[in-house]
Amino acid sequence: MNPLDARAQILLKALIERYIADGQPVGSRSLSRLSGLELSPATVRNVMSDLEEMGFITSPHTSAGRVPTALGYRFFVDALLTTQPLDISRVRVLEGQLQPNQPQRVISSASHLLSELTQFAGVVVAPRKGTVRIRQIEFIGLSENRILLIIVTTAGDVQNRILLTRRAYTTAELGAAGSHLNEHFAGLTIAEIRARLQDELQQLHSDMSELMTATVEAGSEAAEDDADAYVISGETNLLEVEDLSSNMSRLRELFRLFDQKTGLMQLLDMSNRAQGVQIFIGGESGLAPLDACSVITAPYEVDGQVVGAVGVIGPTRMAYDQVIPIVDVTARLLSNALSSRH
Repeated sequence: MNPLDARAQILLKALIERYIADGQPVGSRSLSRLSGLELSPATVRNVMSDLEEMGFITSPHTSAGRVPTALGYRFFVDALLTTQPLDISRVRVLEGQLQPNQPQRVISSASHLLSELTQFAGVVVAPRKGTVRIRQIEFIGLSENRILLIIVTTAGDVQNRILLTRRAYTTAELGAAGSHLNEHFAGLTIAEIRARLQDELQQLHSDMSELMTATVEAGSEAAEDDADAYVISGETNLLEVEDLSSNMSRLRELFRLFDQKTGLMQLLDMSNRAQGVQIFIGGESGLAPLDACSVITAPYEVDGQVVGAVGVIGPTRMAYDQVIPIVDVTARLLSNALSSRH
């Protein structure tokens, strides 16, 4: 049920839009003028008192005007905000900057684009290697007991591992092993391949089973190697945001959060399980360093499977109507760039 009548909604919307635009507390006189309603400043003051009592706005000590709270922003985003789709010519420009030549480069480009377009911090969670599917496996003999294993994922990532084997394999044997894996296991994750191999290893020739087992072990190591869990760009933009830079100790905590990665990863992982754009305002993130921030995220896919998320981190006083479409479009373009590789 909507707790606000139409008049209160119009005034709250006008107050938040003005505060987002200039960062100054909004007084009842200017709000009376901005709202377009034929209301006296006294009536506006009464409505603002009600909004304050409900927790949607608050009065800074130094001013007679009001500013939105996190709860006010939440109501604004959920009930009052209208976003416009990005201009098609702008979408084409973004598309041109997300070329799928090298997945890691595409992910860095997406992060950079998000920060450049919003002037806040842009973040992209790289596809978790454990969730990425195998496109091709190849074996190359290096010396008697050393084999180079090459794993190419559906996201275009290439993993190389050296396998040490008990005996030497001929080029023909290595080719046959690669063909067998590609024929039976392409399109599966390493975990799925491991499960399938449990049943098949007994039936395979013992020489082949050694290679298969070594491949799954090496692939599992590669899948667990999430050193580049996410790429973040434009953190220094936040130093220019007055709402954040006025509190240096909080800003230091924020940068520490970016360095540690785990807390932010948990938040971004929640986006992977959601449909479409997610907005975390202030304390909703559950991470203290983000109390004065909003995080806007959207999941992206490779071949229909959600593998990561893109997001923007900025102050709660941000132009949500502009940032939301940017995050949404970047997620969709990144999905297209990574899925169109094959």
